[in-house]
Amino acid sequence: MDVTHLDAKTDCWIAYDEFGPEKIVEVYDPATGMRGFVVVDNTALGPGKGGIRMTRSVTAGEVSKLARTMTWKCAMAELPFGGAKGGMVLPAEAEKDPAKKEIMVRAYARAMKAVCPRYWVAAPDINSGEEEMRWFATENGSMQACTGKPADMGGIPHELGSTGFGVYHSTVVALEHMGIPLKGATVAIEGFGNVSTFAAKYLSDAGAKIVAVSDSKGLIHNADGLDIAKLMRVKADTGAVNNYTPGDAMPKEKLFELGVDVLIPGAMPDVVTAQTCCDVRARIIVEAANIPIKPEVEKTMAARGVLIVPDFVANAGGVISSYVEYAGGTPEQMFKEVEQRVRKNTQLVLDKAKKEKKFTRDAAMEIAQERVRKAMQMQGR
Repeated sequence: MDVTHLDAKTDCWIAYDEFGPEKIVEVYDPATGMRGFVVVDNTALGPGKGGIRMTRSVTAGEVSKLARTMTWKCAMAELPFGGAKGGMVLPAEAEKDPAKKEIMVRAYARAMKAVCPRYWVAAPDINSGEEEMRWFATENGSMQACTGKPADMGGIPHELGSTGFGVYHSTVVALEHMGIPLKGATVAIEGFGNVSTFAAKYLSDAGAKIVAVSDSKGLIHNADGLDIAKLMRVKADTGAVNNYTPGDAMPKEKLFELGVDVLIPGAMPDVVTAQTCCDVRARIIVEAANIPIKPEVEKTMAARGVLIVPDFVANAGGVISSYVEYAGGTPEQMFKEVEQRVRKNTQLVLDKAKKEKKFTRDAAMEIAQERVRKAMQMQGR
């Protein structure tokens, strides 16, 4: 039976069902004032995998939803991981003072030894990166306590762009599925951070035409295609993609109205809404960001013939990279694993959706849930 519980610190409900969550651990250290928690959603396939969100307002309800997303993402990528997510309440003074932050992260790591790494393998998330993972791993005493560590600790650098590389391969499969040649295919990309930058680079190098890119400051559009290497320099030098020339600088919202083969939302959640989805003219949407479009809005667009590759299928490159690091692999092995796994499972989802006349997210969820259920049944759960 599905039940829900309202997190007392927020309006966010924690849902309980046949899959989990298995553990919700809350910790507090009086000496440092550290307060945090972890939600281990499901461990049927392996220890729960998920990052540590460090914000002033993070709650168990918030990370519970993210932990469930990780359950499906890891299952979809066929990794020996379940889903989990950590949270540490980060006071303003610790956000500004690295020494204070280190003290709190180390206190959090010590408190979580009871569940990490046996039930949970941590990773970076908001306000946490390589250095925070160094502190976490050394305080925990195990290099397998987290991924996203610095290279000198066996980490695979985030700057290699594993998530964007996976989005590129997912896009290639989607184009093939729709019978659209990769060379010359037109692409519009929302966001120009780590994920979207690498997706743009790989697609451009393969012959696709990146005609528009947006960031928080605006949008640059050129129907003849953008020079991605030049765009990266402009963004680094000026802080805004709309300073690129030649091209038309436009409001960032206009990105979603462009008539392109592929739209890649790669930054913010809920960027296409029930009110704006009818303006979308792309033939394919590959979701590089997490939850860029709510499922009910996706269905509205799918009914109009738009092919949508769901987020937890397309953007699994990051967690695949984490698995390779966890297993002691190399960057070269990481790229091979991301390509193979993302291509295979994108194709599997699109074929299932077409054959069974299903919405793509529903098809992906059925595959992921079946993999988790099978593992649970084999363990007698």
